[in-house]
Amino acid sequence: MPLIPPALDDRSYDDLVQDMLANIPAHTPEWTNPQVGDPGRSMLELFAWLADTILYRANLIPEKQRLSFLKLLGQPMQAASAARGIISLTLDPASTSASPLLAGATVSGPPAFETLGEIDLLPVTGQVYVKLPLTADQQAQQQSLLTGLQQLYRLKNLPAGYTTTPVFTNGQASATPIDIINGTTDQSLWIAVLAADAKNTDKIIAALGGGSAAHLAMNIGIVPALSLPDPFADIGPRAAVKVVWQMTEATAASQAPIYNTLKVEDDTTQGLTRPGVVRLTLPPSDHIGAPTNDVHNDPQAGVGLKPPRIDDPDIQNKLLTWVRLSASSALRLTWAGINAVEIDQRTTYNFVPVGISDGSADQQFALSQTQVDPATFVLEVDMPGFGFVSWLQVDDLAVLQGALTAYVLDPEAGTVRFGNQMQGMIPPAGRRIRVRQMRVGGGSAGNLPAGSLSNIKALDPSGNPVTQKITVVQPIATSSGANAESLDEVQRRLPAMLKHQERAVTADDYKNLAMEVPGSGVARVEVLPLFKPQTRTPNVPGVVSVMVIPGRSGVLPPCPRADRPLLETVYQYLDSRRPATAEMYVIGTDYVQLGISVAVEVRTGFGQLQVSQAVETALRSYLWPTNPGGSDNQGWPLGRKIRSLELEVIASQVAGVVEVNGLNLFTPLASGGYQQVQADVSGKSELDLKSWQLPEVLQVVVVAGPDGSGVQPSTELNPQPAPDPTVAVPLVPKVC
Repeated sequence: MPLIPPALDDRSYDDLVQDMLANIPAHTPEWTNPQVGDPGRSMLELFAWLADTILYRANLIPEKQRLSFLKLLGQPMQAASAARGIISLTLDPASTSASPLLAGATVSGPPAFETLGEIDLLPVTGQVYVKLPLTADQQAQQQSLLTGLQQLYRLKNLPAGYTTTPVFTNGQASATPIDIINGTTDQSLWIAVLAADAKNTDKIIAALGGGSAAHLAMNIGIVPALSLPDPFADIGPRAAVKVVWQMTEATAASQAPIYNTLKVEDDTTQGLTRPGVVRLTLPPSDHIGAPTNDVHNDPQAGVGLKPPRIDDPDIQNKLLTWVRLSASSALRLTWAGINAVEIDQRTTYNFVPVGISDGSADQQFALSQTQVDPATFVLEVDMPGFGFVSWLQVDDLAVLQGALTAYVLDPEAGTVRFGNQMQGMIPPAGRRIRVRQMRVGGGSAGNLPAGSLSNIKALDPSGNPVTQKITVVQPIATSSGANAESLDEVQRRLPAMLKHQERAVTADDYKNLAMEVPGSGVARVEVLPLFKPQTRTPNVPGVVSVMVIPGRSGVLPPCPRADRPLLETVYQYLDSRRPATAEMYVIGTDYVQLGISVAVEVRTGFGQLQVSQAVETALRSYLWPTNPGGSDNQGWPLGRKIRSLELEVIASQVAGVVEVNGLNLFTPLASGGYQQVQADVSGKSELDLKSWQLPEVLQVVVVAGPDGSGVQPSTELNPQPAPDPTVAVPLVPKVC
């Protein structure tokens, strides 16, 4: 029989009342009219209410047993994961001095966020430019001009023209990544540092230089494009991008530009391999400036190694200096901006009382908050003669030997537990326990689209609130937020945990561990033993490949694909749990794209359009890689061939379909359009998939006709044309 714990009593309050009313004729037949409001009926309802509360408490016994079992196993539920992101700040336009902000500034939103680092908020704005190469048409149009410039400046080669192109305008991220190496003429990204008012440029440059104080730092936010074109590319530590940060000085028209290399104080991007902030030390004010940009004063403005030429007089007058990012290895960016700071979905609490020790063993204290970040949690105990002393956070007190000052934190429940003097020290009796720092929060509610956050409350280094107006721009969506694990989820995870014991040995171990990665959103995992993905070679001893498919709602193309951050997260989680001799790869999905055309007869009384849409949805759902795909709703099986006859059966099961008159499979061509898969003598076709491949339906064409029309399937399938972005505008004719 199945191991399903039954409810001890599933009767509700209404059931209890009806049971007692049904027993009235047997015990008190003279009571013939127990209406609502009758004193006797009120007594029955009172006893039913008392019984309902007792049954509710009785039904909690199985849940208490489950929790007690988890406690004995030392398996707490996983805490919520906090969403992270980047914001860019702008001071009041009237400001001419920097405003340092402490970490932990509150960014208000649907959930609360906090800044993760300090920032010297500079009284400037930034606009990013690139030197965009000319297109073929532009090159042809400007050929005579470029030839003339070659003769004028006596150049050996024809000059390469470019257009000064602003990117990430209004502080927003770009949907199309900017390729610094292949998409620019000088492999550089240029950030124009601008003043809000041209009258204050001298004051602001003096402020940037720091004056007599220590030099300030500029925070530059970077969001690299982390796409993974090859789903089977090797996932491991990414090599840092080789870049140089420089800032210009003020130089005359006749001088060559001067670039001062900036020192990197801190880099949370890990070498521009992940979104983060690069903190650059600014030089003294006499080394901050911009070369002459006006072509009337310098005919060679923007030529060669000089910054991009800007022909807008308003921007020219506000230009303070240029920050240049020069790359010597592949770099693609979706956003860059100044005055940036990282944020996460947590709130910080400091010096929170926990309780007073009674001197007993295995004491446990409940914190004032749940969903605690263990990485930043600091607990202190008031030790005799020493005052408050920080204790060590450990995963398990049972492995300790002796009276060590340690404790165990349950971040999901918000509790701390101390030892018994043999495994961990008992806090001295009567001594106070407090939390010096505690950051709490998380959940899927923190995954907000760009532009959702707009307000910030910050403190200066003296601890005083910053009263200046600060504008917040959120260029990218916050992500990685996930809810805490529920009791049902941990119960489903428990059998697999007891099997793998945090060690990946069998294929099921790899699969179960990958599904447990906190906050990853993995919907399906396939393990391919002995398969080396880079060479598509099977039967390679010692190799195991873990295919990860993220969750995604809906059944529309394209199918869900794992990006590089997800694959890296799963790889890091599994890497410490795999055998040392195993050669492990975490890979994405290799999709085989196809199109489908099908002809159906529609039953009288059903709309042809509605039936056509239902047939398309049924076919897409059946071939979907995750739920509800496949015959078992677990996703289309890996490597299983596509059979037109099988898909005809799926289409025939749609309500309103009388008969399927044929179904054709197509594969896309590199030149555009589709090619039909060859059918056998019976008119049926099959599309073979390799053992590591899944199907991806690009287009479905349904030809529907009334009952008995005998419609036939399409023999050609063409891709849907892209929508025309132009707008039709009427032209007014000239009037004499």
